[in-house]
Amino acid sequence: MMALETTRFDVQEHLKTPAEQAAYIEAALESGDPSFIAVALGDIAKARGVTAFARETGLSRETIYKTFVEGGNPTLDTLAKATKALGLRLAVVPV
Repeated sequence: MMALETTRFDVQEHLKTPAEQAAYIEAALESGDPSFIAVALGDIAKARGVTAFARETGLSRETIYKTFVEGGNPTLDTLAKATKALGLRLAVVPV
């Protein structure tokens, strides 16, 4: 039997376009998991470049690194700035 060959999955390679980034954030928001939402925004920040993302959001690089990680707890203001920089807005819809 041949050994199964695998490759490392890097989500950042799939976050190159605004459409891919929007779909990822949408999935994170639909999950309802605050930690997943924070991680998803961190993944997008890294894919765009943290320095550029910091400039786009008006947030410090330190805030991005500390907030958009597993267990991070972004404020509504931080989420609004991050989604606005992505050309998105937060919305409430019935479940």
